[in-house]
Amino acid sequence: MMNTSCSPWDVVIVGGAISGASTACLLLRRIPGLRVLIIEKNAAFKRRVGESTVEVSAHFLGRTLDLTGHLLEKHLVKQGLRFWFKNAQTSALDECSEIGPGYNVRFPGYQVDRSVLDEEVLTRAVAAGAVLRRPLQVRSVELVEGGLQRVNWADETGLTGTETTRWLVDASGVAALVARKQQWLSPNTEHPIAAVWSRWSGVKNWDSFELAEKFPAWAKRTKAVRFTATNHLVGRGWWAWFIPLKGGDVSIGVVFDQRLVELPEGERLGERLKAMLYEHPAARELLERAEWHAGDVHFRRNLAYSSSTHAGDGFVLVGDAAGFIDPFYSPGLDWIGYTSTAAAALVADSLKQVAGPERIAKHNLLFSTSYDRWFRAIYKDKYFYMGDYELMSLAFRLDLGLYYLGVVSQPFKHGASALETPSFAGPGTFLPAQIIAFYNRRLAAIGRERWQRGVWGRHNAGHLFSFRSYELNTMLGFRVLLAFCAYLWLEAREGWRTWLKAPAPRNEQPVHPSRQPRSTPAIFEPTPLPVKS
Repeated sequence: MMNTSCSPWDVVIVGGAISGASTACLLLRRIPGLRVLIIEKNAAFKRRVGESTVEVSAHFLGRTLDLTGHLLEKHLVKQGLRFWFKNAQTSALDECSEIGPGYNVRFPGYQVDRSVLDEEVLTRAVAAGAVLRRPLQVRSVELVEGGLQRVNWADETGLTGTETTRWLVDASGVAALVARKQQWLSPNTEHPIAAVWSRWSGVKNWDSFELAEKFPAWAKRTKAVRFTATNHLVGRGWWAWFIPLKGGDVSIGVVFDQRLVELPEGERLGERLKAMLYEHPAARELLERAEWHAGDVHFRRNLAYSSSTHAGDGFVLVGDAAGFIDPFYSPGLDWIGYTSTAAAALVADSLKQVAGPERIAKHNLLFSTSYDRWFRAIYKDKYFYMGDYELMSLAFRLDLGLYYLGVVSQPFKHGASALETPSFAGPGTFLPAQIIAFYNRRLAAIGRERWQRGVWGRHNAGHLFSFRSYELNTMLGFRVLLAFCAYLWLEAREGWRTWLKAPAPRNEQPVHPSRQPRSTPAIFEPTPLPVKS
């Protein structure tokens, strides 16, 4: 059977999760009464990986989308980032070197349950005037520059139909419906990361009486709440996240660079995830009585990808449909905030006939530039050093300070309109991006050289970097300057070893823990502990 719409929509949005729903909300705020259709494939959103906001995405959710009440009621308040390191000398949680704030953080942040958040934003989009059809499966789209776009769908009963629209918003997530069909999607082969993740029950509370009694000095060394921070367990070539969710579940996952590390072998994916986590003393302690949720273990290779085109005359990509780099530092919701805000502005101005081809060209340039600069500044080859306490604490001070100085400051100064220009793409951002990329490249080189000398991770046991949370005040620039001085001192002490040295090969053979050569430091330092089924 066929059911074709009689008249075109102003906007059809493919995907009803937060990137699509927030675009609808922002469009209807700009043009009340706009004919907006949201097509969502799921009757109800499935449970997704737990996700953290950072300062920009918290501003987007709380102030732009007006979700502060919902975030406080249905999700957890986040208390910053913490990192836990290990080496051959660490056998217990309290021996792991730690990075984290000494007191609770000053800027809002949240640990969100994405299915709950997605449903809330979609409900608000419908309340604002959008029409929702679910569950519908989009079979194909037909793009016509400057004309009517066509969206072909089918429902559960086999009924098919076609919607026509002046503007199509692709919010289909990693399916990247438009970019894949048009062959715009490219894997980021310079960043070959993979991830495996699940939800867990029975994970110990970092602030529990049990752990305080077992490790009294460790419990007293910070005044902040550890439990609702995003706790990162790090090793060479990999890191793991612990994100608590409202109701008691904990989202836990591992991300690794496939040039350096591979998952331990095993018959079940959950067992392999747990075996990899158990190489870290912090995980062995926290997961002692924990179990992963059966049927909720996921694995994805080659996470990073980009699209060569982000918009045209009649279509625009938002969220993961427009690209993805890395979950480290939780940039995903920032990207959603930028792409959704800019897409709503572009579509609304085009429908009002105040935006033309030059505006679309600028949109493409801004988001392609942002992706490339963000990747090269923050993520390229970071996995070569992120598990080294000394190098990562220095990178963290620089990354966070410059993030506050150049990125976080913008929406707090200029409001929601600042999110129309993504990070590292605005005027005057070229040089800062190059500076960050330079020290990140240098730290990666020093990390590789340390590994070759057998001194990588030498400070991963028994150290604490407890810092005061960052603020947008006169001290911020001074703190960044101090971090740069520490970096220059590192170069003088040790960096000179790599100044005239050709870069080491980066495509190293990934290593399983059981196959690590005796002549090199063990990536995992495997411990013969039983793995529960």
